[in-house]
Amino acid sequence: MKKKISTDKAPKPVGAYPHARQVGNLLFLSGIGPREAGTNNIPGNKYDAKGKLVKYDIAAQCHSVFKNIRTVLEESGSEWNNMVDVTVFLTNMKRDFKIYNELYAQYFKDAQPCRTTVEIKSLPTPIAIELKVIATI
Repeated sequence: MKKKISTDKAPKPVGAYPHARQVGNLLFLSGIGPREAGTNNIPGNKYDAKGKLVKYDIAAQCHSVFKNIRTVLEESGSEWNNMVDVTVFLTNMKRDFKIYNELYAQYFKDAQPCRTTVEIKSLPTPIAIELKVIATI
């Protein structure tokens, strides 16, 4: 069984893909960032008068992305503790890893999925973190 899953309770994907895809008892989440559902607001971002990003708050983005992941998991019939693998993309490892890692430890204390964290040059929207998750249902 292959099933596409999308929900209005999570931020709209920025391309032609679902929030998640179920294959058997596995759930594959598309990359999910901290944008807020319905508004596309990015928590912690500050812009200048011309709309250029001048500052971001990695802690605010972490809280938001973890909330979005939980939402997609639950809307897909899974739950937080069913995660088995997480890939985390950060745009500034040197600046953000410590704060991200502290928050990750709080949120994932019991779930304990496998984890990979990589630094990338940019993401398709002005966000500093995105997660890619595999979970069971």
